[in-house]
Amino acid sequence: MEFMPKREHARFCSARCRVAWNRENWNLVNRDQQKWGSENWDDGDRRPGTEPSALGWALVAMRDTTDRLGKVRARDRAQAFAVIGEAVWWVTIVDATLVRYYPDEYDNTLAGLPGWQRRVTEATFGGLRFVRNRMGYYADHADFIQPRPDEVEGGDAPITEWAWRSLPAPTLATLPPRGQEWELSRYQAYQDRLAGRPIGETFSLASAFLTLVASQAGAAALGA
Repeated sequence: MEFMPKREHARFCSARCRVAWNRENWNLVNRDQQKWGSENWDDGDRRPGTEPSALGWALVAMRDTTDRLGKVRARDRAQAFAVIGEAVWWVTIVDATLVRYYPDEYDNTLAGLPGWQRRVTEATFGGLRFVRNRMGYYADHADFIQPRPDEVEGGDAPITEWAWRSLPAPTLATLPPRGQEWELSRYQAYQDRLAGRPIGETFSLASAFLTLVASQAGAAALGA
């Protein structure tokens, strides 16, 4: 029976299915562990040298990049656009890593939020995935980002106060039906949660949530 995921990053239909998969693959894991040496392993179901060390490194990169949003000079638009694009990349990398390697902690952290906050958080990440998939490939940075004037001092306001632009629906004819469904859901999340809102607000929410998930996974210390 084919698994039809209800969520974008779902890999298993249930916890029982995940446990069964892990047990079925235990012999493969053991063989690889003996081949590479247990000292190179983070735990029994990960390939050598990947997690959580890579997650800790990605957390540091995410924090450094999102911190830079408040330091880049707004008048240097090329650099400002580049830093925003880099922040999108690192936030979505950390998000995908946590979803893949720490699905229980991710889901439990989401479930612990009030209903409205959980919906806002999920929509924010859906919108950021849309930006990641299209910025620099199908659309220019300037198509997504709306600089705002500084009404007091003139020129551009700080880039954390810039906003996400509202966008027309993307053309998805080249994608398979499942891919079209996912991308349209991401687009709708972008329109509902990001469009018209400040850049800084988006990254503050996203980085705070991911840091919370990482702490629940015991990985926060790796990024300190």
